[in-house]
Amino acid sequence: MINSRQIAVIKKDIKYVLSNKTMLTGLIVVPLVFTVVLPLIFILVIHFAPDQMDDIEQLIEILPEHMIFDDIGRTFLVFLLDYTMPIFFVLIPVLVSTIMAASSFVGEKEKRTLETLLYSPLSLAQIYQAKVWASFFLSTVVTFASFIIMIIVVETSIFLTSGSMILPGINWLFTMLVISPTVSLLAINLIVIGSAKAKTMEEAQQRSIIFILPLIVMIVGQFTGVMLINAWILLVAGVIFGAASYFMMKKSMRSFTYEKLLKY
Repeated sequence: MINSRQIAVIKKDIKYVLSNKTMLTGLIVVPLVFTVVLPLIFILVIHFAPDQMDDIEQLIEILPEHMIFDDIGRTFLVFLLDYTMPIFFVLIPVLVSTIMAASSFVGEKEKRTLETLLYSPLSLAQIYQAKVWASFFLSTVVTFASFIIMIIVVETSIFLTSGSMILPGINWLFTMLVISPTVSLLAINLIVIGSAKAKTMEEAQQRSIIFILPLIVMIVGQFTGVMLINAWILLVAGVIFGAASYFMMKKSMRSFTYEKLLKY
């Protein structure tokens, strides 16, 4: 249960991020690239260069029958919306979490406010919880706002270029309600721990890159057809990520000590 003092820390951290132009720019630009720029590029390429899509025929052959249409362009649009775009919404919360969570403790060190925070009535475990939930809240808001923007942009673009619309499939349900939150929480825990050990914000962000690399592999796997992720895979992955997040947070709260935090 979060108390009023923890809420004050959460508000303080979010206010700091929103007032920092560099971090705020990252929170806006990163999601826009994945939800507006890349989808528009894909849709325009499909619309204006349909004769150059022979390279994806092998990829389309592995799709379920209900997703294959006579129009190869529409088939690829369905693949893009239901199989490729959901992976972006695994990457977005991690990237957004990185921006904020990386500054959680190292930011306090750089601002020379860490000692003041540690002298507060909150226990170290409660401070850790507040840092994690601040990043998680902001990450969730940005992720769902990005989803709304993406749906508007993609559906409008598809309608203008093809005269029809393509409704999102069930993959989105598991992605937004299971995968994105659990992956975000797991990433935040790992990054917050790294932030406590890092001496600068740049160092904390560099530590988090290791977590992003597997997600890049997933995106490449989708485009090449090596790894086609469906709803069941998303559900199982979400359960695994959720369990890992829970145990990671419990373990981190027990192992977090004033000595470990102050010695870095």
